[in-house]
Parts: sequence; C-alpha cells; structure tokens
Amino acid sequence: MKACLCSLLLLFGTSLLADESVQLAAVKAADKARIEAMQSGDREKLSEIFSDELRYAHSTGVVDTKASFIDILGSKKTKYLGYDYEEQTFTFPAPGIALMAGRAHVKAEADGKLMDSVLSYLAVWREENGHWRFLAWQSCKLTPSTK
Repeated sequence: MKACLCSLLLLFGTSLLADESVQLAAVKAADKARIEAMQSGDREKLSEIFSDELRYAHSTGVVDTKASFIDILGSKKTKYLGYDYEEQTFTFPAPGIALMAGRAHVKAEADGKLMDSVLSYLAVWREENGHWRFLAWQSCKLTPSTK
C-alpha cells in the first residue's frame, strides 16, 4: 500500500513539474513575442498578446490600458529600442496565472526623449482561452546604488 501511494505521489509530482515546465516555456515564448510586438508597434500582434484588462504601470507612474498602450506603441509615440533582462524569475501561484519578476535594462524613446534605465518589475500573465495574455506590468527605476 505504501509503495503504491509513494508511486502515485511521485507520478503526480512529476506530472506537475512537467506541466509547470510546459507552462514556463509557453509564458517565456509569449513574453518574447510581447517584446517583439512592442518594439515593432504591430497593433494586431499587441492586441493578441495583451489582455483586454491590461494595466500597464510605467516606471514614471503613468498607467495605460490595452487601448491606450496599443495607441502609443502603434503610433510610435513611444519606441522600445532595447529590452534586456538582467534577472527574470517565474512563479505560478494559481492555475492559469504566472508572475514574472526581476530586473530589465530598457531603452526607449518617448516624445523625442531617450530613456535608458534599469527597472525592477513585476509582470502578470493570465491564461485566457488557452493562450497566455499579458495582464499587468508594474515597474520602478532603480537608482545607481541599487543596480
């Protein structure tokens, strides 16, 4: 009986780990597509990737919705020139939810001004109708002493 129970627990635990690794690969691929779409300003791709409930809080404190952020990126009011993760961790706190956190070196041009910053961020991905959608972003600029 104990051997059977241990085998079931091992099988269940292994399947959970396999499921999480599949989810991790899917979220990483979705995030790569998000960055590419943000850099290109492709409205159609952005619309597919962003959740209808997107809340994007920039490091400046400005908050965008899906519609306002797609407008900014599609019109090239803001252009993301570089987006390099220095640290990136993922957790899956609930079914269909992925948290991505870390630090990113981001270069962007907004209204003719260049931004070159290291950001601490928290992003939320949610599985919607079988696809990972970008639900939320919150970031802050790191000072030179915290970089």
